[in-house]
Amino acid sequence: MNRRNFLKNTGCLAIGFSLNTSFIDVPSPMLQELPASIKRHPNIDAWLQVLANGHVRIFTGKLELGQGIGTAISQVAAEELDLSMDLVEIVLADTARTPDEGYTVGSGSIEQSAMAVRFAAAAARQKLLELAAQQLGVPVEQLTMNNGTISTRNGNSSITFNQLLKGKQITDKVQAPVALKAREDYKLVGKAIHRSDINRMARGEQHYIQDLRFPGMVYASIVRPPAYEARLQQLDENALQKSIPGILKTVVNGSFVGVIAQDEYRAIKAQRWLQQHSKWTAGAKLPVGANMISYLKSLPTQNEKVAEKGSIAKDDTAWIKAQYYKPYHMHGSIGPSCALALYENNQLHVWSHSQGIFPLRESLAKLLKLSEEQIQVTGVPGSGCYGHNGADDVAADVALLAMAYPGKHIKLQWTRSDEHGWEPYGSAMIMEPSALLDSAGNITSWQYDMWSDTHSIRPGGDANNLLAAQHYATPLKEKAGFSGGGYRNADPYYTIPNQRVDAHFFKGPLRTSALRSLGAYANIFAIESFMDELAEKAGKDPFTFRLMHLQDERAKAVILKLQDMISTIKPPANTGIGIAFSRYKNSASYCAVAAQVNVQSNDAIQIQKMWAVIDSGEVINLDGLINQTEGGMIQSASWTLMEQVKFDVQHVTSRDWVSYPIMRFNQVPEVEVMVLDHPNEKAMGAGEAAQGPASAAIANAVYKACGKRIRNLPLQA
Repeated sequence: MNRRNFLKNTGCLAIGFSLNTSFIDVPSPMLQELPASIKRHPNIDAWLQVLANGHVRIFTGKLELGQGIGTAISQVAAEELDLSMDLVEIVLADTARTPDEGYTVGSGSIEQSAMAVRFAAAAARQKLLELAAQQLGVPVEQLTMNNGTISTRNGNSSITFNQLLKGKQITDKVQAPVALKAREDYKLVGKAIHRSDINRMARGEQHYIQDLRFPGMVYASIVRPPAYEARLQQLDENALQKSIPGILKTVVNGSFVGVIAQDEYRAIKAQRWLQQHSKWTAGAKLPVGANMISYLKSLPTQNEKVAEKGSIAKDDTAWIKAQYYKPYHMHGSIGPSCALALYENNQLHVWSHSQGIFPLRESLAKLLKLSEEQIQVTGVPGSGCYGHNGADDVAADVALLAMAYPGKHIKLQWTRSDEHGWEPYGSAMIMEPSALLDSAGNITSWQYDMWSDTHSIRPGGDANNLLAAQHYATPLKEKAGFSGGGYRNADPYYTIPNQRVDAHFFKGPLRTSALRSLGAYANIFAIESFMDELAEKAGKDPFTFRLMHLQDERAKAVILKLQDMISTIKPPANTGIGIAFSRYKNSASYCAVAAQVNVQSNDAIQIQKMWAVIDSGEVINLDGLINQTEGGMIQSASWTLMEQVKFDVQHVTSRDWVSYPIMRFNQVPEVEVMVLDHPNEKAMGAGEAAQGPASAAIANAVYKACGKRIRNLPLQA
C-alpha cells in the first residue's frame, strides 16, 4: 500500500495551506540550508500527522538499531510543537508509510532524519498558528501553543489542532526560511530523556523481530552449502518427508535449499537432517596457516590515491615506520538474523531489521520478478545489528519461501552457526604509516598506505549481492562493493604540511561488508597508535604532541577535557593509561578516549576503566549520546582484545560464542563519558565516533603498562 492510499484508508485526508512566516524573525532563505531528507520529501505530511485523539504521529525512514533514534526524533518533534513526549507517536521505516531515507548508516540518523522532522514540525507549527489566528480572529503574536491546544494569551479563546484541521492534514511543502524554535526556549531538546523501549527489553516483552508472531504462522530453515562456492549435487526430498513428518514444503533452486514446517523444531530438525544427507561439491579453499598480512598483500589490488598535499621527501633513512593489522571481525549480533514474510493476493509483505528497507524492496523486486508496488517492507528492530549483517539475506530467503508457499506468515531465523558462518564480515586490514619529524618534534611529512577488502556489499537496489541469488541454479555474480569505506579516517585530522594517503583494495577469501564505523576503526587504531610512537620519538607527552598538530579548537577542547578528567590518576604497577583522539569521518563528532589497562603476570590484559569526551555539536538527547559513546567504547574493547574470525582449509570455524568470544558482562570496564554541548552548532551522530580512538587508547595503555608495543589485533601481551 503506498503512502497516499494509507492516508486515505486511515481517514487522514490532506489539505494544502500557504505558509506565512512574517510574524517571526528568521534567516534569509539563502542562509538556511534545509536537510537533504526534506529536499527529497518536502511535504509536511510526509513527516507528521495530527491524529483525532490529540496525538501527533511522526514518520522516519530510519530504523531503530539501538541508537535511540525513536526517542531523539520524538524529542525534536515535541519541542517544535510544544507537546509532551507522551503525545508523540513514531513510525519507523515502513515502505507503505514513511519517507524513503535510504540506509540507516554512518551515524546519520540525527543529522538527517531528526533534522528533517525538526523542520517539518516547525513548518507545521507556523501553519497551525496561522490557521488559529484566522479562526480566533487575533494576531499570531497573541497566541500560545501547549499540548495540542492553541490559546490566546489572555486565555479567553482556544482551539485544538484537530479542531483546526477537521481530520485533514497539512500538505504544504517545507520551504526556507522556516522559523525554528529559539534554543533558549527549549524544554526537551538537550535533556537526558530515557528510552521507553528499554523497559520492554528489560522485561522481555515483544520488541525485536525475533519476538514477532502471527496467528497460524509457519516456520522455515535454510540449508547452506558447507563452504564458499560449494554447489548442491544431491538431495532426497522424499527421504526427508519420511524421516521427519510435518514438513510442509521443500524449496530447491540450484544450491538454495529451504524447508517450511509447522513449527520451528521440525524446521531445524529438517535442516540438520539435510546437512547430513545431502551431497555438495568441495567449494573454495581458504588460506589456512598463511601469514595473513603477507597473504593479503600478495593479492591483486586496485589502487586509489586518497589524499595528497605538499611534497614527500625522498630520503628513506629518516622515515619512522610501523605496520598494523586488523583481522576479520563479525557483527556478533546477539539475536541471529531473522525475517518474516507473507505472500497473498499477489502482494508480498516482508518484516525485516534491514538497515535499508527501501533498497531492500527494490532488490527483492528484481530477485522475485515483482514490481515494487507489490512489495511492502516493514522495519522491525533486530537484536543487534552494528552494520550490514545477515538482515537483507534472511529477508530474501524468507521472501523466496513465501512466494513458494502463499497464504501463510512464514518466520525464518538463522541458526547461530548460519549467522557466524555466512554473515558478511568486517574486512581484515593492513595499515602502514610512516612519518618524518623535525628537530622540534613536529611531523613534517606523512605517508600512509592501507590494504582492505570492500566495506559494503549492501544490495543497494540490486539482487546480485543477496546470498540466495548467488546460490540460484543460475547464480547471480556478486557486484563490487563500496571502496570508500575502507579509507574512512585514513587521512589524519592533524595539520601536517606534506602528506600522501594511498588505498589498495583486494578481493579477499571471506565475504565482507559494512561493520560499524567501516574502515575508521582500523585506520584510527593505526594512526593513533603511531601518534603515541611518534610522541615518544619526539620526547613529548601524548597530549602535548597531539595538541601541537591540531588547529581545530573543538578538537583541542575534547583532548584538554580528557586530560583534565584523568590528571589526578596515578596508575599502580603493571597498569597504564593510554589516550587517543579522532574526528569521525574528519567531518562529524569529535571524540577523545582514555583507557586504564592492567597487564597481569600471565600477560592477560584487563581494561579497568575507560573515559571519553565527545563533541557532537548540538545535543538532542543527552542520555542517548552518552549511551552511544559508552556502547561504542565497550564494543571496541571487545573487538580490540578478543575478536577475530578463524577458518580452516574450507570452512569458517568461528561458529559459536566459544570459537568467537565477545566481551561478557563481568569483563566490561567502568566507563565515564563527558559531553561537550554546542547548542549553536549542527547536531551530529555519535554511534561510530568512539570505536577507533578506543582501540588505540587500549593499545597505548598496554604499552604504558608493560612496555610492549602491540601493532596487531586482537591485542595479546
